[in-house]
This record gives sequence, structure tokens and C-alpha cells, in this order.
Amino acid sequence: MVNRSERGSIAIDVISFILLVLLIAVGIFAGISFKDKNHYKNDVNQIVASAVNTAKQQQMTTDQAAFAVQSKLPYKTFTGPVALGSISFRYPKSWSAYVDQTSSDQPIEGYFYPGTVPGLTSGTAYALRVELVSDDYTTVIQNITSQGQSGSLKAAAYLPPKMKKVANVQPGTLFTGAIAQDSQGNNLNGEMLVIRVRDKTLEISTQSNNFISDFNNTVLANLTFQP
Repeated sequence: MVNRSERGSIAIDVISFILLVLLIAVGIFAGISFKDKNHYKNDVNQIVASAVNTAKQQQMTTDQAAFAVQSKLPYKTFTGPVALGSISFRYPKSWSAYVDQTSSDQPIEGYFYPGTVPGLTSGTAYALRVELVSDDYTTVIQNITSQGQSGSLKAAAYLPPKMKKVANVQPGTLFTGAIAQDSQGNNLNGEMLVIRVRDKTLEISTQSNNFISDFNNTVLANLTFQP
């Protein structure tokens, strides 16, 4: 028979065991909580760092885009001789121009490019190419069409916005795709407008898709001439 003293001792042992178990459990829980807290803290720090980096990259992209736009303003204006139809258009001030007006067969031959205009044999796709030729409009269109590879050139009627209310102006043809070849025979992809200017034909183009926006929104948007 267990006496009162022995029962008390057993009770104390049970309580001690329970307390020990609880203490171990609390220790484990505290360790897990501490570990989770550190993981959470590290995750938060990584998330914050990633968000800050993303914001910086977005701001940098925005700043670069704004700078690129500002560097083009105010636009420069090209104006050809009155005797050749007073061809006029705007282009970014960050572009340089080389324009030859000494040939009777090609009275205006211009090359435009950001910074310095590369040489003719450099293989460069020019931001803007301007040619006023003495060939008939129909002949020029036929030559371009015959030289274009199958499926590489699309054509559509086009009239510059500022010429829509001018009398005696006929729509030209806007070519899109492989509009020309460089000095090495490689295709140059871009856009080219071919349009009549009096008894001559104007060919104005961008030879790279990188300049399509400038070509459409600045050059063609402000193109004028006397028909």
C-alpha cells in the first residue's frame, strides 16, 4: 500500500515531468518562432530591396525616355529651293544632315543620322534619306516594286497630313518593309514615301525601324511642298 508520503513524491515527479515537457515545448516553439521571424525578416528585406530596384529601373527608363525626347527638341527644318518645289520637313535637332544639291538628275540627295552622318559605304541604315529625282513617278514606283523581294514590301496610298487640303496634290505610295539595300547588299527595313513634286519625284525614307516613330510623327507629319 502506497502511503501518503510516496503519493506526494509521485505527484511531484509527474508535475516535474509535465513542467519539463512544457519547458521543452516552449523552447521548441520559441526556436521555431525565432527562425520563422528571421525568415520573414529576410523575405521582407528581399521584397523591399527588389521593389526599390524595380522602382529605380523604372525611373531610369522614364528619365532616359524623357531625355531622348528632349534631346530632339526644338526640331530643325529642312527647306529645299523654291525652283524644286520648296520641299520642307522637320527632323530632330540631335540629327546631323548631309545634303548634296549639285546633280541635275538628282537635285536633292540627303542623309540624316543622330550625331555624325556615317559614310556612304559604311553599311549604315540612315535615320532619314531624302532624294528628289528627275525620273517620272510611275517609273520610280515600278523600279521599287520590281526590285523588292516577294512578300518583303507592302505598299499603300499615302498623302502627308499637311498636304491634304492643298490643291493639285496627288497621293503618293508608302512602302513598308525591305525598302533598300546597303553597300554590302543587305536589306534595309523601314518605310519610304514616294510622291510627285511637280515634274519630279520625291523619295523620302527611314532605313531602320528604330526611327519609324520619328519618321511618321515628325518628318512625314510636317512634310510640305509646292505641287
